[in-house]
Amino acid sequence: MKIISWNVNGIRAISGKGFAGHIEDLDPDVLCLQEIKADTEIVEEIAGQLPGYAVHVHPAEKKGYSGTALLLKNAEAGVDRGPETDLLQGEGRILRADLGDFNLVNTYVPNSGANLKRLDFREEWDAAFLEYLNGLRAHKPLVLCGDLNVAHRPIDLKNDKANYNKTAGYTQREIDGMDRLHQSGLIDIFRKRHPDEVAYTYWSYRFGARKRNVGWRLDYFLISPELEGRVAGTPIYHNIEGSDHCPIGLELDA
Repeated sequence: MKIISWNVNGIRAISGKGFAGHIEDLDPDVLCLQEIKADTEIVEEIAGQLPGYAVHVHPAEKKGYSGTALLLKNAEAGVDRGPETDLLQGEGRILRADLGDFNLVNTYVPNSGANLKRLDFREEWDAAFLEYLNGLRAHKPLVLCGDLNVAHRPIDLKNDKANYNKTAGYTQREIDGMDRLHQSGLIDIFRKRHPDEVAYTYWSYRFGARKRNVGWRLDYFLISPELEGRVAGTPIYHNIEGSDHCPIGLELDA
C-alpha cells in the first residue's frame, strides 16, 4: 500500500500546475490532501482527472480556507470527519479512514499565525486532537499524516535559532505538542529511519527559499509501533513542485 500526503495550498491553483500528472506518476492507493481551500464540488471536479478513486472532502465553513480531502482506491473504506466537537470541526481539518487493520487520519493542524495570535487556540486544538487519536488507538493501530505545522527538532528547519519562540511552527509550546504525540507512542517514521538526514517538506515562496533549500519539515507520517515492521519506504518527493509543500509518502507491505 502506498499512501501519499500533500499540502497543496489550494487545489484550484495546483490543478493548473501538473497536479493530476504528478498523482498519476506516484499512483497512490490513498491520497491525503491538506489546505484544499475549496468546497466539495470543486475538489470532486478536479479529482475527476484521477479516475478510480473514491473522493471524500472536509471543507472549512469559511470559503477558500483550510480543508482536507481523501482519495481512496478502496471505495468501500469507511470515512468520517472526526469527532463532532466545535473545537475540532468547522475548519475542515480532519478526515479518518478505516482501512481494515488500521485507522488512517489525515490532518491539517492549525497554524499559530502571524505574531502567534492563534497559539492559544493551537495548543487547545492539539490537546483535543491527541485525546481523539488516543481513543482511536484503543481499538486498532493508527497512521497519522498531514501538515502538522511544527518543526520538531533543530534538524527540521534551516534557521532554528532565529525562529525559536518567534515564528509559528517553532515555538516551545508547539514542540511540546509534538512531544506529546511521541510520548503517546506514535513514531515519526521518517526521522526514525533517517535520524541525521536534513530533509524539508515546505519552503516559503519568498526570497527564493526553495531554490536555496531554506526550508522546514512540517509534513509527517506518525505511526503506531505495531505497524513499524511493515514500513517499506518513507519517501519525500522534494522535486515535485506546484505547492509550497512537497508530497511525502508511506509505503506499507501487506
